[in-house]
Amino acid sequence: MGGSRTLRRRVRRQSGGLIAGRLRYTLKVLLPRTMRRHLAPQAPSMPLPPPDYPRQPLHTRSIRVQSYAREDGHWDLEAELIDVKAYDFPKRDGEMFKAGQPIHHMHLRITIDENFSIVAAQAVYDAAPYGEHCMAIEPAYTDLIGMNLLKGFRRQVKERFGHVEGCTHMTELSQVLPTAAVQTMANRRRQENNPNRRPFQLDGCHALSTSGPVVAEHYPKWYTGGSAEASADSSSDSPSFSHTS
Repeated sequence: MGGSRTLRRRVRRQSGGLIAGRLRYTLKVLLPRTMRRHLAPQAPSMPLPPPDYPRQPLHTRSIRVQSYAREDGHWDLEAELIDVKAYDFPKRDGEMFKAGQPIHHMHLRITIDENFSIVAAQAVYDAAPYGEHCMAIEPAYTDLIGMNLLKGFRRQVKERFGHVEGCTHMTELSQVLPTAAVQTMANRRRQENNPNRRPFQLDGCHALSTSGPVVAEHYPKWYTGGSAEASADSSSDSPSFSHTS
């Protein structure tokens, strides 16, 4: 009797190990390394050194952007912001805000065309500290329509929605849209493969300086070999990252 019990336990262990092994293999094959890192709690989430002192978590802000190709030839970008505290605290009306309960939870959807111009925009709230008073600003964000994500977008947003003309957090959320749009369009731009079009990301960050080694290796046609300003006479008909700030 004891022998059969032992055998059953051994079979369960072996079966469980086999299933777990197959699952690990499947995850390794199907998921990118960055996603596997998030799914593996034993792995560090980022290459930061350990903190100098013991500490307690206080606040978490999560921002997520998803993009979609539409059947009408446009693209949707949906941005979401969530703020939560790691502790309970009293609200002004005496009720308690529980740890993990969203203080801010908002969504911003824009639709863009192939030139990165916004053709539709909608802002909505799931949670806001002052309820309908915060949510009353939702219609104002349709004024994003007509702005171009790569032509002074952040400046225009601050001018239009600054101070009492907008929501601080919704406006902050909009600031992630230009680079998210660039990532959305990246594969399409590669497929166009126009050798005479200057890649729009050049001179948009320190790594992609047209006077630097990355451009020399990967974009030799546009390498200046000296000052990045020398690239200003390029034949590009696409805006660069420098227009996003």
